[in-house]
Amino acid sequence: MENIKHSHVEVKGLKLHVAEIGTGEKTVLFLHGFPEIWYTWRYQLIAVANAGYRAIAYDSRGYGLSDHPAEPEKATSLDLVHEVKDLLDSLGISKVFLIGKDSGAIVANLVPVVYPETVASLITLGIPFMNPGPSAIQNDLLPKGFYITRWQEPGRAEADFGRFDVKSVIRNIYILFSKSEVPVANDDQEIMDLFNPSTPLPPWFSEEDLTVYASLYEKSGFRFALQVPYRSLTVESGLIDPKVNVPALLIMGEEDYCFKFPGMEDYIRSGVVKNFVPNLETIYIPEGSHFVHEQFPEKVNKLIIEFLDKQTI
Repeated sequence: MENIKHSHVEVKGLKLHVAEIGTGEKTVLFLHGFPEIWYTWRYQLIAVANAGYRAIAYDSRGYGLSDHPAEPEKATSLDLVHEVKDLLDSLGISKVFLIGKDSGAIVANLVPVVYPETVASLITLGIPFMNPGPSAIQNDLLPKGFYITRWQEPGRAEADFGRFDVKSVIRNIYILFSKSEVPVANDDQEIMDLFNPSTPLPPWFSEEDLTVYASLYEKSGFRFALQVPYRSLTVESGLIDPKVNVPALLIMGEEDYCFKFPGMEDYIRSGVVKNFVPNLETIYIPEGSHFVHEQFPEKVNKLIIEFLDKQTI
């Protein structure tokens, strides 16, 4: 970890926190989701660098040590798509291998649609191709206490999270999202009330890891994270008939609660997702949770490197 270099790179007036390791000619760029941060890729950064690549992860705008945009409540996933291209331009990188997890996977899938010349190949974890808009997640098919529905309501998550310190919020969400059940609250509960204080952290996520996450979210808060992905998820992307025309790999933990979103498992297993990502290979990890890359880093690193080594740039 001590070999990972940190810097701030100015991108369209915002300073983004960038973590980097490796000196290879080919670059791998990692995009995080929520409640994650650049640090979620700690194992993959080192493994990919050791395999001969230049590995970069960064805090998206509004997250961790990166600047907030002027009007966070107007932001959408498309802003993060443009941010990827702008960051690469600032770093003088013309083409990358792109890897995204959770809401970072939503962004990663859209980058080769909007900027096809920028992406050589794509790896996503936890979330398949999804075009933001009213039907992206079918909230109406889930109970009204569904966590995304709750967090999309302005002010509700802020009040819920505000009852706890940042470290407790991250702990609660990490434990909830590590389970195989979709987080749903009763009418008399908020999402944070689903957490049982006696529940330990997952064995693969240490108190030290939690402290790092918390220190970064103490800097940024949750304002932007609630907007992107959650509150902007229903905003139309404006992309008509989007296609990802690069080689792509989807890694899914079969115990990932996202598999239980309405229609999600069938969308992936039936191959309907290939209507959007024709060159997609999907690999399932039977015991894998939503955080499969942290839970089974050696297994995921091997899959990533084997896929990358087959690609050209």
